[in-house]
Amino acid sequence: MDKPRILFVDDDQEILAAYARAFRKQYAVETAAGPGIGLTLLESGLDVAVVVSDLRMPDMDGVEFLGRVRELCPDAVRMILTGFADIAVAMAAVNKSKVFSFLTKPCPEEELEEALGAALRQHQLLASEKELLRGTVRGTIKLLTNLLEMVNPEAFGKSSRVKRLAVDLAAYLGMEESWRLELAAMLSQIGCAAMPADTLRKAYRGEPLPGDKAYEFAMHPRIAADLISNIPRLREVAEIIAYQEKRFDGGGLPPDAASGEHIPYGARILKVALDFDTLEAMYRHKGREAETVALSLSRMRDRLGWYDPEVLDALESLATLPDGFEPRLAADGELAPGMLLDQDVLDLKGELVLGRGLELNTMSIRRLTDLGANLGRKPRWRVLVPPAEKLAFAKILDG
Repeated sequence: MDKPRILFVDDDQEILAAYARAFRKQYAVETAAGPGIGLTLLESGLDVAVVVSDLRMPDMDGVEFLGRVRELCPDAVRMILTGFADIAVAMAAVNKSKVFSFLTKPCPEEELEEALGAALRQHQLLASEKELLRGTVRGTIKLLTNLLEMVNPEAFGKSSRVKRLAVDLAAYLGMEESWRLELAAMLSQIGCAAMPADTLRKAYRGEPLPGDKAYEFAMHPRIAADLISNIPRLREVAEIIAYQEKRFDGGGLPPDAASGEHIPYGARILKVALDFDTLEAMYRHKGREAETVALSLSRMRDRLGWYDPEVLDALESLATLPDGFEPRLAADGELAPGMLLDQDVLDLKGELVLGRGLELNTMSIRRLTDLGANLGRKPRWRVLVPPAEKLAFAKILDG
């Protein structure tokens, strides 16, 4: 049986050697002399169960490093081992990087071994839960979607289209654990299974329905949510489905007080995807095929208060993406001349510093880096990355 793999990251080679000597019999020990080397190992595909990092290191501290680890290897359990005990740093580590354990140096070998054992048990628990979701739960979802495809192809077609758009939006926005949104989108129309195809066709084109049919259609998110809530571990998926028609300003269904960021993030994304699909179908039905995207976006912009502005901006970026460009969330070190800034950037006073659509150069990249430093964090910026040959040409011109 393969040994669990643990990665130790520290800028002190002697400490790394001590870790390797102490734990190489129980575990497959990997060491990295600094965060840069650690990230390179993980980016190359190194599969690790636990990452143990020092806190104070050159170029990048342990909190930021483990935040990057969380993005690269979300299943790896993260720990900090440091000689600098600071409650504020510990809270930052737990909140930002979701650190499992925070230990201080000097740490007795027995205590560290016990902490590693707890971390590995946590990793095994997470792996078991993931396998449950991948197996039993996804099997149930597949059964439901297959049934929907057989009994109501109209509803199945809607959910399939919306799922693709919702997943793209989630990826663009950097949404964590977007699998819940994917499942919610797949099951968003399950409450329509018993509705006649001609009624759904009208509803999906935004056409008015007679009173009884309008009420029946309006209730479909609640029906679907009640059904999904009976499946173990899908409570949050059911909540996304229940709020799929909720407007950002609090209007719409369900008729409760939730508004703004109190509406589940996945539901805000799903609402945008659903309405965009409906408007596109409406304009296609009216014979305005060539204008569907522009008209749909314009109509959604006119619906003040309906949508999360960030999600609507993301939709517009994806729907009007220039040929060959790829949307990306980029850290300061990943920015390059020729990329297009895909967001408005504001300073601490809320004033515009750089506008959306700007083609980045050395100066604007430096301004973004300085702004991040002034904000006390290292943000990731939404950019559009041009084809490789255009990016290379822009670097030549810039420099």
